[in-house]
Amino acid sequence: MSAFLTNSELPFCKGCGHHHVVRSTVKALEGIGVKPLDVILVTDIGCHGIVDGHFATHTVHGLHGRSVALAAGIAMGLPPGKKVIVYIGDGGATIGMQHILEAARMNVDLTVVVHNNMLYGMTGGQPSSLTPRGFRTAITPQGTSLPPHDLCRLVHDAGAPFVARVLGVGDFSEILRQALETEGFALVEVLELCTSYGVKWNPQLRLKALAEEAGYPLGVWTHPPRPAFRLPARAEGPRRGEGLLDLPPVEVRFVSPLEGRWALILSGSAGEGIQQAAEILARAAMAAGLHATKKGSYPVTVGVGFSTAEVILSRSPIFYHGVEEPDAVVITSIDGLRNQQDRIRALPKGVLWIDASLPVPETGAEVRIRDFRRRAGARHAALYALWTVLWETGILPPAALLEAVRESSLADRVPMEIFAVPQP
Repeated sequence: MSAFLTNSELPFCKGCGHHHVVRSTVKALEGIGVKPLDVILVTDIGCHGIVDGHFATHTVHGLHGRSVALAAGIAMGLPPGKKVIVYIGDGGATIGMQHILEAARMNVDLTVVVHNNMLYGMTGGQPSSLTPRGFRTAITPQGTSLPPHDLCRLVHDAGAPFVARVLGVGDFSEILRQALETEGFALVEVLELCTSYGVKWNPQLRLKALAEEAGYPLGVWTHPPRPAFRLPARAEGPRRGEGLLDLPPVEVRFVSPLEGRWALILSGSAGEGIQQAAEILARAAMAAGLHATKKGSYPVTVGVGFSTAEVILSRSPIFYHGVEEPDAVVITSIDGLRNQQDRIRALPKGVLWIDASLPVPETGAEVRIRDFRRRAGARHAALYALWTVLWETGILPPAALLEAVRESSLADRVPMEIFAVPQP
């Protein structure tokens, strides 16, 4: 058995072309001499995705149509020499078409293998946008009337250096090897017939004849080589002007007494600086030598309604940024209270800081009523509230927060006098 597989008995229906895809992939990987743990296989929703546990490589199982986006993020963060492979079906490919075209346009270094059996095989045999005209499916028993997208042509036109279409029979590992050795984006569309639904609804159809009748030419299409998309090196931290994160590294200038992990919920109204205040708190924590994560949520309207941020500070690296039970909840407006009232009622402990203009909900947390909005105004109530929390808890030096404010885009807009005296 190959070093790339943990089980040679593949989990597909008898006669399914997915068998040939896996075996040809394994042979191609063996041919280029890569090690199993230098390979990351990202699979989509579909029958092909159940192969995850059979590969001895790293594997990631994505959402329907999102495997290329996941793989692109992985590929961008890896050094050269790793191989990122995407398995996706025709359904997932058309759901995630924009991800495929953008990865091709950017020339992200990954190989996409599209299992095109021309229908949604896992959900009963419905047509996809790659189903050829005349092909019969569960909901088009007279044959599909719409023409399909030519995926290979679209991807080639988007600039992919290597695109191929093959029949999913026998050994096509040489094509996959060429794709894997391409610098940048490569796509191989494998034409198959689903043995459960495709053959059932099209009993006399042969795969090669189908390709010819559908206008699916077989072959390889290439562009002149061009450099693969790479994120800038960050061994010394991100440098200004060089990449997607245009931020200077954080210098540790303060000391925090925090030994473990501390989680805070900050909730108020959209447009009142909740997210930026939370980001400033996280940056202040990093300046005190802590690890920090920040996660924001707000309605799709963005400018109205609630705005909530979850911040975790920790002495150790943070591997999960979810907050199950916060140590502190800070509420600065009625929108924030409405959004967090169920969580506040369920709190068995911790501290709730709440603006004096608001009703106090029942809670097991200690309640501290403070006049954030009147003292700092609606726009700066969140920052003032965080400053108050730091004064009262000692989690971070309040000076770290003030320094982070001065280094932020708010430096010329925040009246620093609001921080002059701790609130009693």
